[in-house]
Amino acid sequence: MAREFIPASQAFAAWRKDPKYVAAFDALEKEFSLASSLIKARGDADMTQEQVAKAMGTTQAVVARLESGKVRPSTRTLERFAHATRTRLRISFEPSGKAVL
Repeated sequence: MAREFIPASQAFAAWRKDPKYVAAFDALEKEFSLASSLIKARGDADMTQEQVAKAMGTTQAVVARLESGKVRPSTRTLERFAHATRTRLRISFEPSGKAVL
């Protein structure tokens, strides 16, 4: 029996119709955004996790956890990461589009 493969874009479009999926996806957006930024900064610096860890004075496992998006690093840790990757940490506030009561 041959398996039918569905393109990821098609599956994603179908999932986006489910409000529970959308809520869960949106809840993780901040974590994925930070993780992606960390990975991009390291890649742009052409460094390995081990090299970043050494520059930060920590271990490769710590850098891996930061890049996984499963931890919420302190501002101090993000500053150390930025310094290690020769980047600048910038934190901004943007409108959420949600009313505040």
